[in-house]
Amino acid sequence: MTERTRIPSELPTSFFDSGRVARIPFSNLAGRKGMCMSTEEEHADTWKSEPVASPLDQSVAWGSDVAAQMLRRLGVDWIALTPGASYRGFHDSLVNHLGNERPEMLLCLHEEHAVSIAHGFAKVTGQAMAVALHSNVGLMHGSMGIFNAWGDRAPMLVLGATGPVDATRRRPWIDWLHTAQDQGALIRHFTKWDDQPGSTEAVPESMARGWKITNTSPKAPVYINMDAGWQEAPLDAEITWPDLARHAPLAPPAPNAALIEKAAKALANAKYPVILMGRGEPSEAAMQVRVALAERTGAAMLSDLKTGTMVPSNHANHAGVPFNKVSTVARDVLARADVILSLGWIDLGGALKQTFGDEACTATIIHASDDMQLHRGWGQEHFALPAVDIEFGCAADAVAEALLEATAASDKPAPALPHTPATSSAPGGSLTMRDIAEALKREAGDTPVTFPALSRSWPHELWPLRHPLDFLGKDGGGGIGAGPGLAVGAALALKGSGRLVVATLGDGDTLMGITALWTAAKYRLPVLFVIGNNRSYFNDELHQESVAVRRGRNPANAWVGQRLDEPAPNIAQMAEAQGVAAAGPIKTLDALSAAMADGVAALREGRPYLIDVWIDPRQGRETAVKRAT
Repeated sequence: MTERTRIPSELPTSFFDSGRVARIPFSNLAGRKGMCMSTEEEHADTWKSEPVASPLDQSVAWGSDVAAQMLRRLGVDWIALTPGASYRGFHDSLVNHLGNERPEMLLCLHEEHAVSIAHGFAKVTGQAMAVALHSNVGLMHGSMGIFNAWGDRAPMLVLGATGPVDATRRRPWIDWLHTAQDQGALIRHFTKWDDQPGSTEAVPESMARGWKITNTSPKAPVYINMDAGWQEAPLDAEITWPDLARHAPLAPPAPNAALIEKAAKALANAKYPVILMGRGEPSEAAMQVRVALAERTGAAMLSDLKTGTMVPSNHANHAGVPFNKVSTVARDVLARADVILSLGWIDLGGALKQTFGDEACTATIIHASDDMQLHRGWGQEHFALPAVDIEFGCAADAVAEALLEATAASDKPAPALPHTPATSSAPGGSLTMRDIAEALKREAGDTPVTFPALSRSWPHELWPLRHPLDFLGKDGGGGIGAGPGLAVGAALALKGSGRLVVATLGDGDTLMGITALWTAAKYRLPVLFVIGNNRSYFNDELHQESVAVRRGRNPANAWVGQRLDEPAPNIAQMAEAQGVAAAGPIKTLDALSAAMADGVAALREGRPYLIDVWIDPRQGRETAVKRAT
């Protein structure tokens, strides 16, 4: 610990700085050094809603000033929040001590949106953003978003607050209601670490530790709870600041050399190897390593929509299109495999079960993941236990790089792969996601597009995913309502990058998260929300239909209690109420083309936009019913 040591702006921000592979070029996104942000001048012109009145109190005089100072020293530029009295001292420090600069507050209308925005930011940058949640009630609101980030292994520094722990300092009624004996217990089962510093002096170490833990693989949210008592107390002595250069996040451990040699030999001798491309860092360098390994070994590649774009989906070695559940093409490829390499694949046991049923897989299975370090008894996100022949308990990217170095340099020919049928239009001329994709492709042209969310019926064969930022993966927790916030967070990270941020969302997801659009409007974040609106919780219609069929009952009643119609919520008007320009409901191809032109134009002008497209809920119904069953 050294006195008032500032953190260097060039400190490593992810394990790519370890020298293993090149770090993401955040500089051509929207970034300040280390954090993917704009320059000081751009920040003032582009982001600030209104200046903070002078003069500022630059002295560190109150307990909450210490927490605010730590965020600045950690290099955190943004903190998403919904205000609350439990951290009123901290709020004052952000405004009247730091001037709402580094970090700047991103005001949200709901705590779950604040968490989702930080989650979307992490999907792009690979590193944590800060979130502030009010007391136990704000934490409960934000808990779904934290669970999503946990399931997605997304880093996040969540700062909570509680009424004074010292009961003699509590205001009647409200401070008692908003004080918890163990507030972190609310989310302890789906966070990586939590703490409640007992004094102001303990805050720097707590926040330095939390930042290190959340940004070290396997990444996941951490929670630090700030007692309102010490927040609002004056400092008795000068604070000793940690030297953050000596508390940097860790690079992943190197894989076992003997196991690498064994795995490399198995891949070299395989006649039909398959690589399951699971969790990995969203960098071009890491993607190049994965592709090179597949090319060198002649392996077929399979992609999971839950993890985002790990390899180009139109590569000669890529089998079929990315999927959520194991597809027919993927089952065919896996059934022929003699060696299966799982690089961070989510639910490897489930994928093998979907392919082989109760029969044992005879292929040699190699698995690389550090997920086991986070498994606990409360949740079952460890999934089915796969039978594995060679296992690495470290990050998959480190294993891929080591395997590439250990294999011979001569590339093998691409494997013969089964054909993937193209998606078709809906009967009767109804609009489909394919129509949306075609309209977007016409307007986007050669401009790269980032999809923070993609509808299940998206035509991947029409729109291949080729860059790590083309698709950011799913929400992590399998719930509904995170999509709009994730899109806003991605737009925050990609502001000024030259990429178009387009989220294709369902109507149910949008309706639950609609007020997240207000934050996009307030901070002028260019993101296009395209809603595939089937006026139903249609996924559940399919489940009800399959249950009725299995029980010999009437499947025609599957819509009851599921349809969002008569009246259909006017999503375009709801967007406009948040300050986001919108078009819809869109029901024809001509109207879709015009709306898409307006939407992409808004993105190029730096504005958010929403298009509400009514699609036929029956499109792809037979296939969807089979999947639900």
